[in-house]
Amino acid sequence: MQITDIRVRKIAKEGKMKAVVSITLDQVFVVHDIKVIEGAKGLLIAMPSRKSSDGVFRDIAHPINSETRELLQEMVLTAYQKALKEGFEESEEWD
Repeated sequence: MQITDIRVRKIAKEGKMKAVVSITLDQVFVVHDIKVIEGAKGLLIAMPSRKSSDGVFRDIAHPINSETRELLQEMVLTAYQKALKEGFEESEEWD
């Protein structure tokens, strides 16, 4: 499985959330609302989540192992840094 497209949308207001990202997998499946967040140790990503009836936020979609999470985070943050330099283009194509 490959990430074939990354779309980065900058957040206009000031705060810890810097951008919202959508990724496309194998040109056939999209995951929306991955957040780029400024954390205590730098930028990180947060997967799409929903607040449950008990008030806890739970991820809707997420990698099931740390290697995949690290790869996804690296690719998303690279696309975010590129968008910062180039002005938030419509999409970032990946081979």
